Amino acid sequence: MSLTRRGVLAAGGGLGALAVTASGGGTAAAAGGRGEDSGRGGRAPVRTGFDRLAAGGYRLLAGERVGIVTNPTGITSDVRHIVDVTHADDRVNLTAVFGPEHGFRGTAQAGGSEGRYDDPATGLPVYDTYLKNGQPLADVFTASGVDTVVFDIQDAGARFYTYIWTLYDCMEAAALAGKRFVVLDRPNPVTGRAALGPVLDPAFGTFVGRREIAQAHGMTVAELALFFNAEFFADRPADLDTVTMSGWRRSDFFDTTGLPWVPPSPNMPTPDTALVYSGTCLFEGTNLSEGRGTTRPFELLGAAGIDHRWAAAANALELPGVHFREAYFAPTFSKFSGVTVGGVQLHVDDREVFDPVRTGIALLVTAKATWSGFAWRADNWIDKLTGNTRVRTMIDAGADTDEVVGAWRSDLAAFRAKRKKYLLYGG
Repeated sequence: MSLTRRGVLAAGGGLGALAVTASGGGTAAAAGGRGEDSGRGGRAPVRTGFDRLAAGGYRLLAGERVGIVTNPTGITSDVRHIVDVTHADDRVNLTAVFGPEHGFRGTAQAGGSEGRYDDPATGLPVYDTYLKNGQPLADVFTASGVDTVVFDIQDAGARFYTYIWTLYDCMEAAALAGKRFVVLDRPNPVTGRAALGPVLDPAFGTFVGRREIAQAHGMTVAELALFFNAEFFADRPADLDTVTMSGWRRSDFFDTTGLPWVPPSPNMPTPDTALVYSGTCLFEGTNLSEGRGTTRPFELLGAAGIDHRWAAAANALELPGVHFREAYFAPTFSKFSGVTVGGVQLHVDDREVFDPVRTGIALLVTAKATWSGFAWRADNWIDKLTGNTRVRTMIDAGADTDEVVGAWRSDLAAFRAKRKKYLLYGG
């Protein structure tokens, strides 16, 4: 490792943190700094990458025209939006904002964005990144006139949550446009302890999974940026800096961080949603409701015609850390809008041992076994979500949960080994 031209980056609490060249050609500000006791058993409070960037006087951005890729989750610990904060600070020359799926201010539902407009609060031009990549997205960065693109969005920890592919696409486009790229880190809300689930086959790459990572990746966005830069952009890496958090441990769930939760998308209302999402989002690939249009999306699953037998079959598996309640609900939009359906509600009672991906597979297996109306979406969307055909074809062939989970064991082990060298907060 060698020192970079950006030298020392100030951390929270007035302590310095050395910026060093990390694998993949980027720089990472090492975690450090201490602050007041936040009620976390004497531990220092978690400070996000933005908190530490601000505490250091924004020196990493000095003298550059800056654009920020963000959404409503880009907030300070006192819930001010970082765009509003930096726009009002003379130390930052903020000249543009870039909005992902759902938009910068979060006005759009799933599969939508806000388009190009001027932000009423700041007057800044807002550019749409959704479904743009490669040279077209590079052209957006060029047209904006920025020198540095900053990324600050809260992730949910699942491969098919699209913000990490906004990160991927923006890194690639920044390299094409000759722009520097800075990632401000935030917690993985479901911990960073382990990667789980199948690893995507690149033949199934889409915006819900561009490249070969596990279904529940167990990484933060800064760690993913380093991984992407080294593993996928080695021929043309981004000029990458990452600003780490301080106070965060890999075993931390979001509600232990002391940070405020802002729904990163309309159907991710709470950290509890994120806890189950990497498994139950698979039901988007079926004819069952995944709970969109209810107050507990991805925790409620069901369809017209399902009864108590599904919950009974799922409970009989004695999956660790979770029980299933027979449930009836009427979604207000999406599948079965206005129709009362039957199904299950997941109740996670021990999140330390709960495996969301295994649970999602078990629910698919038992739904098919107990409801004659079960069907995959006609476009085989399940293959895009799981990253291969094996899950669908094995379940159709009568495989049980253990057999399906066992089919990805070797691929997952290889991904876990590769991922280790990009972890910024210990293994």
